[in-house]
Amino acid sequence: MGGLQATRFTAMMNPPMEERVFKYTIVGDRIFHPRYPQLSFELEPFMGTMATAPKLEAVSTLTPFDHGGNMDVRDVKAGNTVYLPVAVEGAYFFTGDCHARQGDGELCGTAVEVTAKVTLSFDIIKNMSTGWPRIESPTHYMAVGSVRPLEDAARIAWRELITWMAEKGWDEVHAYQMLTQVGEMSLGNMVDTNYSMVAKIEKRYADYFKSK
Repeated sequence: MGGLQATRFTAMMNPPMEERVFKYTIVGDRIFHPRYPQLSFELEPFMGTMATAPKLEAVSTLTPFDHGGNMDVRDVKAGNTVYLPVAVEGAYFFTGDCHARQGDGELCGTAVEVTAKVTLSFDIIKNMSTGWPRIESPTHYMAVGSVRPLEDAARIAWRELITWMAEKGWDEVHAYQMLTQVGEMSLGNMVDTNYSMVAKIEKRYADYFKSK
């Protein structure tokens, strides 16, 4: 058994890649590949870090958790609403780590990192309580879970989204079943101290009882 375990461990090891710096060029709403300039991508900026102060005395800004943090979730972007828990008096909101574009997972540890000027508006919602960050887009409701291992981050995100649907009139077991059929999930980051998973449902399903 010991030999088998050692063989499996060895098979998972990979030689390290050399470190490089990639400088992308941004022109208008396009991002051009540093080596293959004929290859370009659409500009899709978002804030990698957005949070309120956590209950704990101090948490690294690199660490996403129930207060938000460095989630690297692409849906934290212009036009969407982010709901964050207020755990301490004054909230102490902070944001940063702007990305011009990023794929799911932030695979190599960095996105197309850029400086930015960001305009935000704030509301205090006294009749709403959320245990984890929530995001609302024009088409979806979303919840973010950030922890390790990855499956626990997914479980937290789904649990928070079920809770949100229950607030909209769903019986929890039916919300659970509905998400099984039409729910979506994406990966924020898989390279930080905690992983971030995003559970999603289209508003046309979640708002079913609003039309009744």
